[in-house]
Amino acid sequence: MEIIYYFLIFLFGTCVGSFLGVVIDRLPRGENISKGRSHCDHCKKTLTALDLIPIFSFLFLRGRCRHCGARLSLFYPIVEIVTGSLFVIAALHVSSMYQVVSIMYMIELFYYLFIISSLIVLFFIDLKYGILPFSIMFPAMIVTFLFILLNTNNMIQNHFLAALGAFGFFLALFLLTRGRGMGFGDVVYVFLMGLLLGFPSIVLGLYMAFVSGAIVAVILVLLHKKKMRGSTIPFGPFLVFGTLICLLWGDHLTKFVLRLLLG
Repeated sequence: MEIIYYFLIFLFGTCVGSFLGVVIDRLPRGENISKGRSHCDHCKKTLTALDLIPIFSFLFLRGRCRHCGARLSLFYPIVEIVTGSLFVIAALHVSSMYQVVSIMYMIELFYYLFIISSLIVLFFIDLKYGILPFSIMFPAMIVTFLFILLNTNNMIQNHFLAALGAFGFFLALFLLTRGRGMGFGDVVYVFLMGLLLGFPSIVLGLYMAFVSGAIVAVILVLLHKKKMRGSTIPFGPFLVFGTLICLLWGDHLTKFVLRLLLG
């Protein structure tokens, strides 16, 4: 029964991921998310329900448009698979804290699914367009703040101070570099990151973001995809990566790091 339950969670996640793909594609361009039928980017033909089944349609059509035969982007199935997988991981994470189908389990699960969906949108929008939309970050901040208030297991002072500390640190970097090292969206995002993670997980999350960003930058330089100067890569995806890792495994990672440091 558990396997069936988590499989259904995965299927639900792929459906949500299909919608998130539309949000990622349309929001930065100012297009209406709720209106307008999906269409092929090449021939502009309206897509039918058969073309929009998460993952299955891409495989069934062999990655090509049913009308014009143009090769379809891997972007949508990737978002669907990532969302479905993270939904399952979130369900497993919450089930380790609460009895499945209890009220607290459902509240915590929906909270995690909402936050993960928001983070996925932020990750891919910044990756594709180089921006972190406030219209996604602010609702996530409000939901997180309300969740912390309702959840007695969390200390609001801890999370709020972590948010202020991360925000202040990044604001100082932003002002010192005059915005050359990062955008103001990154500064606002780390407030959400601190609110989500609290202390000390925020420190670990930021460390993972900086390290992963540096590793990817070095790899791109070695592959001649990026020059040492004159080009940048968005930092938001690495911040989101650090957030997701610490949101789902932060307690275990923090204990492991402390154990290493303290011997």
